[in-house]
Amino acid sequence: MRYLKLAAVAAIVCAGAAHAAEAPSGVISYPATTFPGATTAYDMVTRAPGFTFDKGAVVRGLEGSGGNVLVDGETPVSKNDTLDEVLRRIPAGSVAHIDVVRGGAPGIDMQGRTVVVNVVRKSVAGFHGALSANLWFLADHRVLTGVRGEGQWRWDGKLLELAAVLGKGPDDLLGRGSRVRVTPTGAVLVRSRVEGDGGGTREWVIGAFETPLQGGRLRINGAILPNPYSAEITDRLSVPGGKEYEYDTQDKIQGELGARYTRNLGAKSSLEAVAFQQWNNNDTKARFTSPAVSRNFELDKQVSESVGRALLRHRLMPTLSVEGYLEGALNTLDSRTTLVQNAVNVRLPAANVQVEEKRVEASAKARWQATSTLTAEAQVRRESSTISSAGDVVLEKTLAFTKPKLAFTWSPDPQNQLRLRFEREVTQLNFDDFIASSSLVNTGALLAGNPDLAPQKAWVGEVEFEHRFWTSGVASVGARHYELTDVIDRAPVGSGANLSDAPGNIGAGTKDEVTAAFALPLAKFGLPAAQLKAQATWRWSQVTDPVTHRNREISILHPVDWEAHFTQALPAQNANWGMDVTGAFRERAFRLTEIETKKVDTWIVVYYEAKLKPDLIFRAELQNLGQRDSKRIRDVYLGPRNLAGLSYTDDRDFQYGQQLLVRLRKVL
Repeated sequence: MRYLKLAAVAAIVCAGAAHAAEAPSGVISYPATTFPGATTAYDMVTRAPGFTFDKGAVVRGLEGSGGNVLVDGETPVSKNDTLDEVLRRIPAGSVAHIDVVRGGAPGIDMQGRTVVVNVVRKSVAGFHGALSANLWFLADHRVLTGVRGEGQWRWDGKLLELAAVLGKGPDDLLGRGSRVRVTPTGAVLVRSRVEGDGGGTREWVIGAFETPLQGGRLRINGAILPNPYSAEITDRLSVPGGKEYEYDTQDKIQGELGARYTRNLGAKSSLEAVAFQQWNNNDTKARFTSPAVSRNFELDKQVSESVGRALLRHRLMPTLSVEGYLEGALNTLDSRTTLVQNAVNVRLPAANVQVEEKRVEASAKARWQATSTLTAEAQVRRESSTISSAGDVVLEKTLAFTKPKLAFTWSPDPQNQLRLRFEREVTQLNFDDFIASSSLVNTGALLAGNPDLAPQKAWVGEVEFEHRFWTSGVASVGARHYELTDVIDRAPVGSGANLSDAPGNIGAGTKDEVTAAFALPLAKFGLPAAQLKAQATWRWSQVTDPVTHRNREISILHPVDWEAHFTQALPAQNANWGMDVTGAFRERAFRLTEIETKKVDTWIVVYYEAKLKPDLIFRAELQNLGQRDSKRIRDVYLGPRNLAGLSYTDDRDFQYGQQLLVRLRKVL
């Protein structure tokens, strides 16, 4: 095991509120007035100093899926109804305060994270709601519309929430552009002008109900979320002439139903019981035609998940608390894939597969306030599962893993905090890796499935330092090192004529990450009521390529991710304005006979929001100010990359134009 690799990266992080108060437990509370101009809880959360919003991971089960924001101390029991959507439905007027929890606090489920935010709502009886409508003017002259409504009713300790969304949105990775395919000697094989557009529709209905029950509290929530998508791509070839055309559709509908019951068991103990059910049906079709090829790909995938969880917390003494949970889950996948190329049925490995997973996880955790400045947390989780598949691949395997964790938080004074973590992580197997798929968008790349995978494992060491300065400034830097085994990446499966590209375990590897963030109040620089907030993550990884047996990076891992946000309140105009910048990124996939690189340029949004009346809010967003490019570069080989030379490089560049979003929101 290597020692934790540390990197010195300077950053400045600041708070946006001058009146934040810190409790001895490490909870920093910001009243709602700290966020002038905010219209929803999402606006408040994303402006919270010393905090980077994460809506959660796509995993099976409930542990680790909930993101890093709590609502009234609890993680929303939802997955398809994502955390950012949940927060956007909470009006700013119904929020009492926002708490930033650093390093943990009694009774707070940190979801395995070092920093979380808790949105605490007012409990005043009455109604809060809003109706909004928007127009989206796109560079390709399309005009998309959307409406949404939401309401919250509180009475006699009960709460009812309802929301509906109907609207269309664009695919901002498609547009007009160029494509060129050249040989290693520079000879042009293909030159074309490309036109692409795509988008989806949200047709969502969401509801929740809370009520006191038997000395505790019950919350039930549900959602039906149809989200169809289509894309059309046309290549008009000047070399060698002709036209290539692709039309892709995804008929997608998701549904979920969740319930949580919480109750105190005396003064020192509490019980939480959760049940969750979700369904995901996705019918994907990709039809491609060219002068030489006609290809029809279809994938009908149905996924379901049933989860039950019980968690018990107990405070042994003022400085020592323990908790444990037991979680059981049943997951199923039923997929059917067909490919017809030039009127010939093509056999795909793992084309028709039915998968079932039965999983149980148990956990025991203790949190000890060793001194007034030092907190220690120890946890052990034990996971066991049985995965079986039928259809094209028949197998059954039983997996079991122990996952220990040890974390320390040291706060020598209110301005400084050091957080350390050492943990054994085991990733879940991705059901999408089990089945055959198409990469779409006229690449011709068809990916086989592989149900015979082992989970990726890692020993992780992490250190993070946070410093608060001025009246509201914060600075944080962090570093993580991963010692990986059973890395899941693209790998050759089969042999001879049946050799194909599929997900596979390719051995050991390493990954290192360095993070930095800042949120700077700008009053001292002549910009009153303004804040600049940013964060970045740098990544380095190394594995042995299963084809060439040389060292390379892990597929699809972004070397750098960053974003920056500027906001300023304009009290004289009863308005606020700002700029959001999402940095450019690059990802690369290493396959059997090609290397595919995607590059997406920086996305810039400038917005202005004003209260025309106390209950009427106008917002305008100029999106994609820099008119970013989206590039896909394919280096395609004559055969396996270790045996054959480069055949050609195909470079496609989509330019996506500027667009204007106008929204009117009526507060009820």
